[in-house]
Amino acid sequence: MKEKVKEVCVDACLILKLVLNETDSDLAEALFAKWQEEGVKLIAPVFYPVEVDSVIRKKASLASGADRITPEQADAAFEALQAIPVKTIHEPGQRKRAWELARDLGLPVVYDSHYLALAELRNCEFWTSDERMYNSVRAKISYIRLLKDET
Repeated sequence: MKEKVKEVCVDACLILKLVLNETDSDLAEALFAKWQEEGVKLIAPVFYPVEVDSVIRKKASLASGADRITPEQADAAFEALQAIPVKTIHEPGQRKRAWELARDLGLPVVYDSHYLALAELRNCEFWTSDERMYNSVRAKISYIRLLKDET
């Protein structure tokens, strides 16, 4: 009998740490290497590419100080993202479940709840580097994992 491939749902902020020089980028790289070694499949909601691309563009055009990146760095980050194997998936019932989670958890927008809903519906862990979001839902969501906790 063939063993089921493990999958994890990953959010944009965690994956962006692989292509941008940010706090905890080293932790994200180590976790990603571990997942690659173990054959873990990365999944995200279908809007994930738009979200990561938008963050990179924002850092190149609107950010200031240490958060700002050059157009060349933005292009390099965009290209590097193409090599990261994140499969975008939409599960039946995901939109409704994301709405329910946002409502029940008091989330002001549904982006994060779509990641949570996808992980719940796929019965897998959801990994994030967003400490604020993690802390706001961890008491009610058992399948959420924080990058910093992987050390």
